[in-house]
Amino acid sequence: MSKTTRINRRHFLKGIGVTLTLPSLESLAARFSEPQAPRRLVCVGNHLGFYPGNFFPKDQGKAYTPNSTLTPLEAHRSDLTVFSHLDHGLNGGHKAVHGFLTSIKKEEAAGFPEKNISLDQAAAEYVGSATRFPSINTAIVQGTDMCWTRAGVHVPPVNNPAALFRGLFIDSPATARDAERTRLKHRGSVLDALRDSAKALNQTLNAPDRAKLDQYLTSVRDVERRLQMSKEWLDRPKPRSPIKEVQEQERQHIDEIALFYDLMALALQTDSTRVATLETGMGFRTSELDLGSYHQLSHHGKSADRIGQLQVIEAFLTTKLSNFISRLKEAQIFDDTLIVFGSGMSDGSKHSNRNLPVLLAGGGLKHQGHLVCPEEQHKRLPLSNLWLSTLHWFGSEVERFGKSTGTFSPMEIG
Repeated sequence: MSKTTRINRRHFLKGIGVTLTLPSLESLAARFSEPQAPRRLVCVGNHLGFYPGNFFPKDQGKAYTPNSTLTPLEAHRSDLTVFSHLDHGLNGGHKAVHGFLTSIKKEEAAGFPEKNISLDQAAAEYVGSATRFPSINTAIVQGTDMCWTRAGVHVPPVNNPAALFRGLFIDSPATARDAERTRLKHRGSVLDALRDSAKALNQTLNAPDRAKLDQYLTSVRDVERRLQMSKEWLDRPKPRSPIKEVQEQERQHIDEIALFYDLMALALQTDSTRVATLETGMGFRTSELDLGSYHQLSHHGKSADRIGQLQVIEAFLTTKLSNFISRLKEAQIFDDTLIVFGSGMSDGSKHSNRNLPVLLAGGGLKHQGHLVCPEEQHKRLPLSNLWLSTLHWFGSEVERFGKSTGTFSPMEIG
C-alpha cells in the first residue's frame, strides 16, 4: 500500500504559531487533507487450532484452491491472505496457546521490557482514550487467555452478550456513576501513595530489586492510564443501539458467536472501540451442530470420521467470520479494519504450536491469497514480525514487538 504525506491544516498552523484563519489558497490546497479514517483491529483466536489438511491450500498465490475451512470465505477471496509456515517457535501444546498474540509464554515474560503484551493491547494503548473502550475483549467459553497487558496481566474477556450490550449501549444511572467516580478517586489516591512509597524505596535497593520495582511501577502506570480513560468517559452518553436490547437467556455457547460478531461490528461502527477480540475456548456446546465434543474431536488420531466432523465445526466458524466481514463491508468500514484470524495451536491432535493457521482480512491491503513463507528453519520468519507490521499499519511506531526480528517483508503492510 502506498504511503502519502498528509498534513492536517490545524496542526500545521499551530506548528508555525499562526492563530488567524488563512484565506483559501489554491496553491496550498493539495498539501492539506482531512485526517485519515480511524483504523480498527479485530483479533479472533480459536484455542484448538484448525486441522492443517482442512485449512492450508496445497497451491499458493491468488488462484489457490480452498480447502473446507476456507471455502465459506470464497466471497472475500480477494480481501484476505492465508499464511503458511508462521509461528512463534513456542512449544507446550495447550499451555502455549496463550502466546498467539504475544509470541511470549507468560512463564518467560519477566525478561522482556513489555512482558507478554498482546497485539490487541498494544493497539489499545495507541488508541488511548480516543474511544470509550480502548479494547473490547469477548469469548465463547473462557480458557484461551489470548489478551495480556504490558504488565503481564491477563485481560479477562466478556462471555455474556447481554452484559456486553449493556456496556456498549445502556447508560448507567446517576447513582452508579457517582459510586464509580468515588471508586476511581479512591483507587487514584491509593496509587499515588504506592508510587510515592516505591520511589522512596528505590534509593535503598540493589540492581535486581530495582528492576523488580520498575516492573511494579510499570503496572501502576498501566492502571493509572486506565483510570484516566474511565474518568474521561464516565459522564458522556453512550450511543443508541440500532438493534433491540440483548436479553439474558440460557447459554448455548457457540450459538452466541454470531451475536458477539454483531456486537463487535456495532462497537466498531459507533466508534465505541477500535480494537476488539473474540476467543473460542475448548468446551463449547451447540444446538446448531449435532456433533461430538469439540475437544475430543480435535484429538482425531487421523480418523476420517473425526476429521470429517472437524470439517463441519471449522467451516461453521469461518462461515460466521465471513458473515462478519460482509457486515463490515455493508457498514463501509472494512477497508479500515484489519482482521487477524487463527490460533496459537496448529494440529490439536499433536498438541503442536508450529506452523500456526493464520489469515489476515481487510485493512485495504494488497492481499496475496495463499502466501507460503520459508519452511527451512534458518529462513523462517517469526509470526511476531507480522504482528509488528500490523501495529505499524494501525499507526503505532513501536520498533519491536515480542520476539520480532523486524517487519514482515514478504507482504506490504502499512
